[in-house]
Amino acid sequence: MSQTHPNVVVLMTDQHRAGLTAGEGGRHDTMPRLDALLDSGARFDRAYTTSPACVPARTSLLTGRFPTAHRVRQNSTAASALYERDLLDVLRSAGYSLHFCGKPHMHRGPDDFDSFHGPYMHEHGPRRTPEDAAFDEWLHGLDHRVAGEPSPHPVSAQLPYRIVSDAVDVLDQVGDDRPFFLWVSFPEPHNPYQVPEPYFSMFGEQDVPPRLAGPEALEDLSWRYRWLHRLISDKRPGFDDEWRRYRANYLGMLRLLDDQIGRLLDHLGDRLEDTVVVFLSDHGDYVGEYGLQRKGAGMSEALMRVPFGVAGPGVVTGRHRELVSLADVLPTVCDWLDQDLPAGVQGRSLAPLLIGAEGPPEEFGSMLGELGYGGVSYDETDRPPLHFPYEGTTFDELNSVTQSGGLRMLVTERYKLLVDDRGEEELYDLDMDPAEQINRVDDPEVREVRDELRLLLVRWMIRAADDLPVGQYMPKTRPHNWRWVIGDTGPADTPGSELAPAASGSGAPDN
Repeated sequence: MSQTHPNVVVLMTDQHRAGLTAGEGGRHDTMPRLDALLDSGARFDRAYTTSPACVPARTSLLTGRFPTAHRVRQNSTAASALYERDLLDVLRSAGYSLHFCGKPHMHRGPDDFDSFHGPYMHEHGPRRTPEDAAFDEWLHGLDHRVAGEPSPHPVSAQLPYRIVSDAVDVLDQVGDDRPFFLWVSFPEPHNPYQVPEPYFSMFGEQDVPPRLAGPEALEDLSWRYRWLHRLISDKRPGFDDEWRRYRANYLGMLRLLDDQIGRLLDHLGDRLEDTVVVFLSDHGDYVGEYGLQRKGAGMSEALMRVPFGVAGPGVVTGRHRELVSLADVLPTVCDWLDQDLPAGVQGRSLAPLLIGAEGPPEEFGSMLGELGYGGVSYDETDRPPLHFPYEGTTFDELNSVTQSGGLRMLVTERYKLLVDDRGEEELYDLDMDPAEQINRVDDPEVREVRDELRLLLVRWMIRAADDLPVGQYMPKTRPHNWRWVIGDTGPADTPGSELAPAASGSGAPDN
């Protein structure tokens, strides 16, 4: 190859809860091709979204900034994204051609790419055949429900199949004169929860993983969970009776996605040796926890943790326990490509970790999460106008009630602290209480832990404050944007050079 940088393929799922593949410790082999790929690379077992909503999270991925800074705190405000340069700008300046296939839900549009195939959303996409149109009509009719029967349409009509077909077309057209960036963005396993055979029957309802907690846990949780549960119960009485089918469909959707990911990897062929593949999701899904579907209330691990892994030339095989974030992708790419970090970036480069370094605990021992549209939090009994009617079966979990005000999360290896705009606090021991039901914020046995987490949360909120616009005075920076580490910050001054395939054909370091 004449190019000096690797190709980059980003495989992104939507509303994909971590921990449901065999490679992540799940009880079912839902994504064997993906697990095999990541077993040859780096897997981050404690990766978090910046916000459990699509557009805020994707804006963080592209800009390396938290929602407080990039200004996008709900799905309807993508056009307001604030940043100096984002991922596409960095890749373009490094000589990449840019290609997109799938669901966008971001501040960038078709004109920002060399080729753009979409937009796909959760009920429709560009159509190649009459069967595609028939499937989209059937999908829309589900109204984002859990399907009790297999889809009557073939796999070839499913959105992941159509998206990968577009991506295959892109791969057939890109040349070898410069590296390419291909972002393949799947709408699944987001609702509506449906799959055709053989996926519908692949994971039996009686064999799905048990819930950490059912609706009986709602009284132990914040009012936001109860409000959302009551809303869905009023619209769809008895909806939680189908939680096992919900989980079975969800697992089947993961396997369908995996087969299409395998189809794409197969088409890459020999080019996979010169390609860094990044796999991640924007946020998680309750998948029945607390008797809830989708997302929309609180910041439980089911919503905040996401699958995240990197494989390709120069990536050292290993599992990482460092707490990382979607905001870390852009600074990592900057390190790979020896590009200057854009002003205002808050994430940290993972490039040293990908070539074998350990992340310093002061930098990677905690993580921030944000939620809330702003204003003042509603109360559990409030019933303000919504963007959908209270009557009927249709609802949107990202509503103005449960998303009101502001909520911040600080998570460490063991503990999680939540603080909202009203000063209400929650403290959970994730080791002892994985369902996050026992609020220990007033427990004297963990008073010191609580006080340490409060200080850490304040430090993270200062870090997430915006450095833009750039003024007359230049802020001090540190390598890899590891702001809380003084001194040596990695095994190499130029980690990007370790990841780029050698132009001479001598090959990249062994995995």
